[in-house]
Amino acid sequence: MAKIKPNNFLDIVDEVFTDATKHGVIHLYADGESLSGRTIGIDGKSLFHFGTTGYLGLEQDERLKRAAVEAILRYGTQFPLSKTYVSHPLYQSLEEKISEMYSNPVIITKNSTLGHIGVIPSVVSDRDAIILDHQVHWSVQNAAKVLKTRSVPIEMIRHNNLDMLEDKLKKLASKHQKIWYMADGLYSMFGDAAPVKELLDLSKKYPQLHLYFDDVHGMSWAGKHGSGYVMQELGELPEHILVFGTLSKTFGASGAVLACSNKKMYSKIKTFGGPLTFSAQLEPASVGAAIASADIHLSDEIYVLQRELQERISLCNELLKATDLPLVERNNSPVFYIGTGMPITGYNFVNRLLKEGFFVNLGLFPAVPVKNTGVRITISRHNQPEEIKALVDAMDYHFPKALEATFTSPQKVFHAFNLKQNRKEEEQYKQSVPGLTMGFYETIADLDQEVWNEIFGSHGVFDYQGLQFLEQTFNAQQSRESQWKFFYIIIWDQLQKPILASYFTYGLWKDDMLAPESVSREIESKRMNAPLYMTSYVLSMGSLFTEGDHLFIDTSHPLWLSAMQLMLNQIEQLDKTLKPAMIVFRDFEEDEVLNEFFHNHGFFKVSMPESAYISELKWRDTDHYVKSLSSRSRRHFRKDIKPFEPFFDVDITSHLSPQMQSRCYGLLEQVRQNNQGLNTFAYPPDILDKMSSHPYWEFLVLTLKKDYTRNELPIIVGVMFCYKNVGNTYVPAFVGMDYAYVQSHQVYRQLLYQTIKRAGELGLQNIDLGMTAAFEKKKLGAVIRQKVAYLQAKDNFSMESLELMTNKV
Repeated sequence: MAKIKPNNFLDIVDEVFTDATKHGVIHLYADGESLSGRTIGIDGKSLFHFGTTGYLGLEQDERLKRAAVEAILRYGTQFPLSKTYVSHPLYQSLEEKISEMYSNPVIITKNSTLGHIGVIPSVVSDRDAIILDHQVHWSVQNAAKVLKTRSVPIEMIRHNNLDMLEDKLKKLASKHQKIWYMADGLYSMFGDAAPVKELLDLSKKYPQLHLYFDDVHGMSWAGKHGSGYVMQELGELPEHILVFGTLSKTFGASGAVLACSNKKMYSKIKTFGGPLTFSAQLEPASVGAAIASADIHLSDEIYVLQRELQERISLCNELLKATDLPLVERNNSPVFYIGTGMPITGYNFVNRLLKEGFFVNLGLFPAVPVKNTGVRITISRHNQPEEIKALVDAMDYHFPKALEATFTSPQKVFHAFNLKQNRKEEEQYKQSVPGLTMGFYETIADLDQEVWNEIFGSHGVFDYQGLQFLEQTFNAQQSRESQWKFFYIIIWDQLQKPILASYFTYGLWKDDMLAPESVSREIESKRMNAPLYMTSYVLSMGSLFTEGDHLFIDTSHPLWLSAMQLMLNQIEQLDKTLKPAMIVFRDFEEDEVLNEFFHNHGFFKVSMPESAYISELKWRDTDHYVKSLSSRSRRHFRKDIKPFEPFFDVDITSHLSPQMQSRCYGLLEQVRQNNQGLNTFAYPPDILDKMSSHPYWEFLVLTLKKDYTRNELPIIVGVMFCYKNVGNTYVPAFVGMDYAYVQSHQVYRQLLYQTIKRAGELGLQNIDLGMTAAFEKKKLGAVIRQKVAYLQAKDNFSMESLELMTNKV
């Protein structure tokens, strides 16, 4: 079977960023002859700046500017020499001052990204393990992944989930010397903080636990001498904790700093820290500015600056409290996050604020889940009270207008972030649109059979009779993984003409369903003891049993986008009731309009396995069929199919005996277990009995003659489970094979050919060959279609955990 191309996380990010750029909210250029910190020029317009990470405004301090200029005049624009040999003349002074700030030895790095790459591989030994908070900064995650080459295990926990952390500690403790938990001190999107004191207590309970904090966003505005939020919480720096701070952002200069109280560990890092050894050192201007900033931090002035910033933060908190804006995290940090939910609402809201004269940042995937898009506001000393008030007033005014303009509601946004509204309001879902009528059903029995079959009769196994079979099979199962709920939507216009129809299922999926096979095999080894490990409930268009065009939409109808919105509203209602971990719209061909529609509503696109079909098959006999193939395919048929046909007896039956059911189910399971690029749960064992009693199913059984087997008796080595829908499409829905004979006897290729032959002999011109093995199907005349799906996850944890496993070296 052909391998399935895994989805690329970076491709998803690229799509999101490209769309945000198109809407004019990222990848902008500042303009103007100078910068003040208070305002920023964008497209020739001066805007009040609420997007800086220079919270104390030191980047505009005259003392830092003069120090930077003086350093350039005295020492040049750079000092092109590795610190391993000689440090810049100003470096020693800087290190002494920063060490005094932290009351511990420090290491200065070019920036925090290079710093993490240098420090993490130096302090983590091959006997250690790493646990990442799933929201820890990308630079930490990227540096940790380097250790995969040394087989250091890397686990991930949900954000700030100490129970999950403790569970990981218990599992890793017996196998590893140290267990490093890596987190941010202050998280840059929502402005929430790590539970530092609780983590310190946990490390006392588990002495193997070592803590690694990236506190660049907690720097300067908090802590003694501005040493940061983490140091403020710790008081003193224990030997088992490393803290990264920054000399840029709030500090006002450039570079990063690691504080380490463990002398042996400090010496090891300083002696050889990868890029700390080989990368260029900070430029004289940066060192000069950092020294000037350090002098401020070591004086009482830093507490005046911190207090002035806190006054502005408190003002913003008080003003926001008087509004109904969805502030995601209430705390005393300079970072505020106003949720918008859907990206399109975020684009609209940001552009409204830009027109009002305020620059703010948009929080986007992957920094936040797609449906947790929002506006990130940062408060600095540059911001004056009247400007803060004006910004909050503008947000309070424009937020409901942005919601209305993008067909959403406050309730949807608050629900997306699990927030409670200040005022209780009725949910205003638009369940009707003038000119449209929607029908919503929970069983196919409530639908008109003729209407449904007219729409979907020629599509896969989801004509009316096929869905009856699926409901009977999966509604009454005992095991959680086989219990499905079904939902149906049809939308008509005023003339009672259907313009949209689909069906959805709610059930348990494996999180790694489309992950690379190597990842699924690793996860399956853990499922031996925990069968539901890394599984989640999903609300999906279609089902894990069917493949094909699950959405009927008449795009020629003037109200088709309104119909899409109606369907989405209904799915959001189900989302509130069922609370799935993910919503999936699937089996689409590439379409720019649909792509924009789904992305704007909080979905991201992923590639699905390719799909294959044959249409307009005109079967006379085998020779006529072979002549219709390309010359390469004809050679393939003569070499890999025709010579093996005499090896088999081909039996076509609509009923399997209990013994045959057992054998065929075993073959079906062999295929599932050997093709984990599309990793799903096993179907319930009684499914073959239900197929045998259904008039539309038949079985194409390949029995290897005894002369060609290793046994004394003939043996069933392959079976194709085929459905004949009411639209006269032949659907080889599933395949079962004995892998002891697949390669040697070309079993799969023979099954494909016999399936096409059977459809031809039945006079059926259309064959829906389904997903995977597209190359093999193409060689037999199939047309291949690229398919995509649109996903909306409650958070990024599963995706990031799989990405971490996918990147193993």
